[in-house]
Amino acid sequence: MRGGLVAFPTETVYGLGANALDSKAVAKVFELKGRPSFDPLIVHVSEPEQIASLVETVPDPIQRLIDRFWPGPLSVVLPRKPHIPDLVTSGLPSVAIRCPGHPDARELIRRAGVPIAAPSANRFGCISPTTAQHVFEQFGDRLPMLLDSGPCEVGVESTVIGFDGEAVVLYRPGGISLEDLQKEVGRLKRAGTEDQTPASPGQLSQHYAPATPLVISAENPAKPPGVRLGLISLSPNTENEATDTYQAVEFLSQQGCLQEAASNLFAAMRRLDAANLDQIIARPIPQVGLGLAIMDRLSRASIRT
Repeated sequence: MRGGLVAFPTETVYGLGANALDSKAVAKVFELKGRPSFDPLIVHVSEPEQIASLVETVPDPIQRLIDRFWPGPLSVVLPRKPHIPDLVTSGLPSVAIRCPGHPDARELIRRAGVPIAAPSANRFGCISPTTAQHVFEQFGDRLPMLLDSGPCEVGVESTVIGFDGEAVVLYRPGGISLEDLQKEVGRLKRAGTEDQTPASPGQLSQHYAPATPLVISAENPAKPPGVRLGLISLSPNTENEATDTYQAVEFLSQQGCLQEAASNLFAAMRRLDAANLDQIIARPIPQVGLGLAIMDRLSRASIRT
């Protein structure tokens, strides 16, 4: 790469990438996104073995998870080697690494010949993009290159884990479920949310937010005259009451499938955000499997600053 930017597909969401070893290129990512410099990036590699060139050590439990889930939607936070720029890690002694499962992402990294640092390809704090059109709507001609490989299969960002003493730490739920991780390494430690000094990508409390205020509620609200409401719900079967209270309704899965719901979440939020509503009501999702990641994104989207 020659210091430029590229938006590219992964199985989770579209990423906005730059040469992870070039501070000036990485600075362009922060500038275009409007991302604060205290929020670290994920470094993407094309092959699992390449992690050895970027981190000092890989504890055995993390290696087991890498062997099981890479390539795929899992990012690991480990002590970094000194040649990784401070801007990538926000000055932290650790770096987040991922080997994406999308073949086009891995081919891009191979052809670039360098690891690619990439957050989601959207303005900071906004809804993550799951199609190339979503990316173009955010950046238009300000983005030098955009690779279009169709919709993202997983639809929510990667699961982010780290290691603390003898425990694997879950920093952010995502495309690999907590249950699947625990099958490999036992119980995980849950990290708290740190607004000012996040220890890994994806820890800010307010994120993934539409411009329209979003509220999580299991009940239909009292609706003042003239107020336009939208609804996000898992499936038609979860709605026992009429939905005629709402001007726009998005069911994430007709059959209540959490995998399908995760892949549809951000696109559904975008459609409701464009529907000229006063408020979006989101029904709680069962926090099992990918439901934990879905509720994480809805919870962050509901926080207003």
